[in-house]
Amino acid sequence: MKLEGSVALVTGANRGIGLAFVRALRAHGAAKVYAGVRHPEFFEESGAEPLLLDVTEQDQIVAAAAARGDVTIVINNAGIQAGPGLLDGSFDGARREMEVNFYGTWALSRAFAPILAANGGGALVNMLSASSWRPNMRYPSYAASKAAEWSLTNALRLGLRDQGTLVVGVHAGPVDTDATLGLDVPKVKPSDVAEMTMRALERNEPEVLVDEVTRSVRAALSGPVDRLAPAR
Repeated sequence: MKLEGSVALVTGANRGIGLAFVRALRAHGAAKVYAGVRHPEFFEESGAEPLLLDVTEQDQIVAAAAARGDVTIVINNAGIQAGPGLLDGSFDGARREMEVNFYGTWALSRAFAPILAANGGGALVNMLSASSWRPNMRYPSYAASKAAEWSLTNALRLGLRDQGTLVVGVHAGPVDTDATLGLDVPKVKPSDVAEMTMRALERNEPEVLVDEVTRSVRAALSGPVDRLAPAR
């Protein structure tokens, strides 16, 4: 699809990968970028229009869809990592992860699917993870929420195909953001995630495998289950 002249909405746009998406869209010629954030008064990125949008608040989703009928690209980037360990801790964080990562993505996709259809199909991008496919003993509920979001992405790809919407799943291993500050592992830059996603959109590709970690995990899906080395 053509990025130049497009109108995009990015959720979780205040920092990290979301902010990188905003900047990449502008660099590729997007005519307008709506930055979905929980506190628009603190968003100061030039060239983007802040939009009050917490993906767990249905009234805010409805209001955003009603007021932004020109959107041609939706990037579901908002996500959290807040769950317990495998064998201890409260399930409250795990439930919150599902509310944001899975239900939030689903709710926003539902709301904007008719808008994308009315504007020629456009694209729906879901920010996923290598954890969509491999177990994570440190953050098991986060991995479960991303696995659910991957399944949803595949369903949306089939469900929106007839209206001409390109549905893209973006998978990455550790990305250098606030969420991975405590991890002493190689990390990719948010800008690299964003740029690879822009290229996929331009080429109408349905899946982005950002790094070697993700490509290896993806390839292992076709083999024995014990080839999926767990993240620790």
